[in-house]
Amino acid sequence: MTDKEDNSLSEPSTMAETENPPHNQEPPQESKKPDKINVAFSIWPPTQRTRDAVINRLIETLTTPSVLAKRYGVMPAEEAATTARLVEEEAYAAAGGSPNADDDGIEILQVYSREISKRMLEAVKTKAASGSTADDAPQSPVAASVAASTISEQISSVKIESV
Repeated sequence: MTDKEDNSLSEPSTMAETENPPHNQEPPQESKKPDKINVAFSIWPPTQRTRDAVINRLIETLTTPSVLAKRYGVMPAEEAATTARLVEEEAYAAAGGSPNADDDGIEILQVYSREISKRMLEAVKTKAASGSTADDAPQSPVAASVAASTISEQISSVKIESV
């Protein structure tokens, strides 16, 4: 070999040469991917772990300073645990059903969330009424709406797991 031939063999190829392979060569084949991926994702019914997380969040809301506690007072831990379980079970039963084939469960989850908010508010109102004092005036509809909205937001913050 001559020096010219050695240099031409060791010279790096240009970018155009590496990006555009010759027409007689096929480009490397990528792994074949299916045209359409069918992934079933449903958020209803929630797993037991998710339901337990909702109950724990409700207990936390009932036993610590919150919008509800400011208005209706804080519940003792045992009473809050019993109330939270009852509220969640009733809301789950009220939401009930299974999602339609075209539905991923979002509508049912929204019903579940609204039911929890409604039942939670009823529970704290009932508790406050049973032990009401002169300072415990009836709550205005606006304050009740804010409290229910806050509960719904807290429930929505719980991570929902698919089955």
